[in-house]
Amino acid sequence: MQTLPQKTASDQPLANKVVVVTGGAQGLGEATCYCLAEGGLKVVVADVQPARGQQLAEKIQEQAGDAIALPLDVSDPDQSTRLVNQVLDHYGKIDVLINNAGIDVTLSVEELEINDWQRVMGVNLNGPFYMSKAVFPHMREQGSGQIINIVSTAAKRAWANASAYHASKWGLLGFSQALHVEGRLHNIKVTSVIAGGMRTPFLLDRFPDIDINTLQDPMNVAETIKYLLMQPKDTVISEIMVLPMKETSWP
Repeated sequence: MQTLPQKTASDQPLANKVVVVTGGAQGLGEATCYCLAEGGLKVVVADVQPARGQQLAEKIQEQAGDAIALPLDVSDPDQSTRLVNQVLDHYGKIDVLINNAGIDVTLSVEELEINDWQRVMGVNLNGPFYMSKAVFPHMREQGSGQIINIVSTAAKRAWANASAYHASKWGLLGFSQALHVEGRLHNIKVTSVIAGGMRTPFLLDRFPDIDINTLQDPMNVAETIKYLLMQPKDTVISEIMVLPMKETSWP
């Protein structure tokens, strides 16, 4: 279990900002919630596994962090709108949205069912669109905000048996770049975080024989996310790639 060290207000330039993390209950989402709570942000753990999300929020609260958990299936636009309204009712604002929720179905094109394709697209590509669309008017009205989309090296190259995942992540990268162009007009920063392999259930549960020495700690990527949030207000990093030193899926 992660722990949150005690810090003073002067040590926390991000204090009192509100962040929504989709897929926040495990893997990179969990690491990001801990990392940003440590940085002083008020964290909304949004996840399709509400019990797991609540457990994480309670652990953060026990360690003097500020967190709540809300159920969310990002592939449902009505749930995305409802969650944004719930957060605004609770905290009064949303400063940061991290579109982290993601799934994959590891099958060849011939074996992949149409429903599998649609499910991957629904979570990985439609989800960030629904959430961004729901939060964008609020950020525009408040005159600031930041949207971080967790992409993947799968948006830069391709391998077999991952056609739906590749298509969703290439699409998410394109969506992020377009949203960046729209957002900067309203002082809304948009960043694509292209993450290499991580030691998370997303890989470990599907590929138990994978060499974990070639993967990075998800907390390393979470720290990069916090770094993005600490840039000067007139600066945006629109795209950043975070790779393990021994990455095998990237040259």
